[in-house]
Amino acid sequence: MYSEFGISDKIEKLSNVVEEEIKEEFNKIEKICEYNSIKVLNAFKNNNLSDMHFGSTTGYGYNDIGRDTIEKIFAEVLGGEDALVRGQFISGTHALTVTLFGLLRPNDTMLAISGKPYDTLDSVIGIQENSSSLKAFGINYEQIDLINDEFDIEKIKQRVAKGNLKLIHIQRSKGYDTRKSITINKLEEVIKEIRKIDKKVIIMIDNCYCEFVTTKEPLSVGADIIVGSLIKNLGGGIAPNGAYVVGKKELIDLVAQRLTSPGQGKEVGPTMGMNKMILQGLYMAPSVVASSLKTAVFASRILEKMGYKVSPKFDEERADIVQTIEFGEDKKVIKYCQGIQKGSAVDSNSIPEPWDMPGYLDKIIMASGSFTQGSSIEISADAPIRPPYVVFMQGGLTYQYGKLAVLKALQELENI
Repeated sequence: MYSEFGISDKIEKLSNVVEEEIKEEFNKIEKICEYNSIKVLNAFKNNNLSDMHFGSTTGYGYNDIGRDTIEKIFAEVLGGEDALVRGQFISGTHALTVTLFGLLRPNDTMLAISGKPYDTLDSVIGIQENSSSLKAFGINYEQIDLINDEFDIEKIKQRVAKGNLKLIHIQRSKGYDTRKSITINKLEEVIKEIRKIDKKVIIMIDNCYCEFVTTKEPLSVGADIIVGSLIKNLGGGIAPNGAYVVGKKELIDLVAQRLTSPGQGKEVGPTMGMNKMILQGLYMAPSVVASSLKTAVFASRILEKMGYKVSPKFDEERADIVQTIEFGEDKKVIKYCQGIQKGSAVDSNSIPEPWDMPGYLDKIIMASGSFTQGSSIEISADAPIRPPYVVFMQGGLTYQYGKLAVLKALQELENI
């Protein structure tokens, strides 16, 4: 069967060796999966989830009991007082944008302490000039970079002590950077230091790619509000679009009134038949995240054995589902992504090429043969075409499908 799929005996044998080496890591992932499955199931039970919650609304979406129940479930699972879970969010970037505009006012200051946020927020913040940015509305932006993948605690403490901060932004996943993603323990440490000085500043977490990777989420270690996409971890490969914002009730209310309109907030928003898919996606999410992690661990070990620089290494602590592979040249980046595309379920005959993708400064190559366009929880790989030529790989609805895509990508490298 491997030969019919175009995989050589050499790569198949290497795959078998690697799977023996990573068994212990797989066992750890399974335990986390079971813990998070209990958490989801308890939330379903505690909120009396029923067939009636699968209904649909159109128009204004008044009195959508399914939508309201979904938001109670997400709040419980993620440890928040309230939640906003909507298909009206186009993406994680959109949810982050609405949250920032909902919480910040002219002359407020936002401080990013994990370095510059993801590229698509450049125009939102005003790092890249845009007439609709936060900067254009008189909102100030400051940034403190990580030092050797660690928070610059002293600099953060000094800045917080100066006051005049409305919101502190932390992005846990690395984006298109080569830094390590931020673990829940490091997040807890920096939040404790901030709270010693300022009890009121809003601590906002971009939690994309990180949900269910461990047994804790940011709200349980002191964050005020978290944001994530439903075509990543918590959508379980079933939710067709949307995002969530979870946290303190008064903050969720502000975000909701920015998403819809002041005076209406959470009371409106039709679900258009999405309720069942969102709930099924959350139900499957612990298992799907576990599959994505297994795929990442497998890719990390096999590519390391082939001589490539990988992060995290297969046995390192993980904060998200993202696996990076440094290839050092654009040709190998392109070939690897094209191999992932060939190993995907949808559009496997398409050949991705770098292009000027909206919201990015560099050309981007993106392999995503997914059932939902742009879904990162399904097997995908993408990269900015710039030194040191790093591929960012994530997803795998099942480990088996994820593994096969990786093997197909390895075969493309071998065929250069």
